[in-house]
Amino acid sequence: MARKNQHVVPHTNGWAVRGAGNSRVTSVHETQREATERARDIANNQSSEVLIHGRNGRIRERNSYGNDPSPPEG
Repeated sequence: MARKNQHVVPHTNGWAVRGAGNSRVTSVHETQREATERARDIANNQSSEVLIHGRNGRIRERNSYGNDPSPPEG
């Protein structure tokens, strides 16, 4: 299975989850929280990242799941 980062993006019907490089969305949700939870499930299964976009389309948060190539120091 390909390890595609999952993007939570604004959608006309609320918020959507879209795999990186995909033109079609994976799923549509009423709230950003619901979309983020779905994206997190997919990212956990694929050991990839979730990138959460704001209403303006800019990335406001990103989370890694699985094997993080840049773990925090400390």
